[in-house]
This record gives sequence, structure tokens and C-alpha cells, in this order.
Amino acid sequence: MAHEFDGAHRISMERERQVVEEGWTLEHDDEHCNSEMGIAGGCYAHHAATFPYMSNIQAYRTAPPPIDWPWDAKWWKPKQPQDDLAKAGALMAAEIDRLDRAMWARMDAEST
Repeated sequence: MAHEFDGAHRISMERERQVVEEGWTLEHDDEHCNSEMGIAGGCYAHHAATFPYMSNIQAYRTAPPPIDWPWDAKWWKPKQPQDDLAKAGALMAAEIDRLDRAMWARMDAEST
């Protein structure tokens, strides 16, 4: 049986879920002007890469948020490494987009 793998698609689908199901609009993202989305993405990626989950997925899912988690603990929701890496990628993409919007807004303001 052949399997298809497409991590970039999983990241894109997670970002779409964040917008559609969670309601995290561009305007909402722009409120996180202290790199919170990038930090949160790093937290999920680090958790997925370093937690010894294979022997105990429940421990993986119930681990407390890392010390640098930028939001309230209720928003820390690890599931499984692949899902959390997709979540990390989606948060990183949102942070990149936020930085780009901020840069273009500054450039537009300076040109007027």
C-alpha cells in the first residue's frame, strides 16, 4: 500500500482551520505584535521534537506548557507530534504574514 505524505499541505490545512474554526483573523493576528505566534510555534515544534511521547502519548498530551509559552495555559493543546508540527508551521506562517503586513504598513506610511 502506497502512502502519500505532504507536510506543507498539513500546515496549510491547519492554518485554514485556525482561521475558519478558531476565528483567528488577520486583524486578530496583527494584535500579537510581540512575536507571540512565532514563539508559540517554536514551543509546539520543540515539544514535538523532544518529548519522549512514543511510550506514553497521554503524557505528551498532558504536559504543561513550556516556560516561554506566550499565552494562558488553556491555549496549550498538544495532540500528537505530527499535528503539533503542523500547528507550529501554521503559527510560523501567520507570524511571517504579520511581519510582512507590518513592514508594508511602515513602508507605506513612510512614503506618504
